[in-house]
Amino acid sequence: MFKMINLLVRFLLELCILAIFGYWGFQTGSNTFMKFLLGLGAPILFAMVWGTFLAPKSSMRLNEPWLFLLELVLFGLTCWALYSTGKVDLTVAFGGIYILNKILMVIWRQ
Repeated sequence: MFKMINLLVRFLLELCILAIFGYWGFQTGSNTFMKFLLGLGAPILFAMVWGTFLAPKSSMRLNEPWLFLLELVLFGLTCWALYSTGKVDLTVAFGGIYILNKILMVIWRQ
C-alpha cells in the first residue's frame, strides 16, 4: 500500500511541475505576450522532454545514470522557478517531498 501511495505522490509531483512552470511563466513575463508564451510554453516544453526521455513507456527513454541526471535537472529547475517567484516555503516543501519520494523509489525499486 505504501508503494502505491509513493507512486501517487510521484505522479502528483509531476503534475505540480506543470503548474509551477505555468505559474513561473505567468509571473515572469514582462508583458502579456511573454506571460502567455512562458506560462504556456514552459509546461509544454517540460511535458515534451519528460514524455520523450523519462516516461516509462517511451521508446527513447534514457538509461541510468542519464535518466537520474535529467530528472534531477528538471526537478532542480522547478525548484529554481518556484524560488524565483518568491515562494521559498513552497520551494523547500516541494524539494523535500521530491527527495523523500526519490529515496523511497530507489529503496523500493519503483
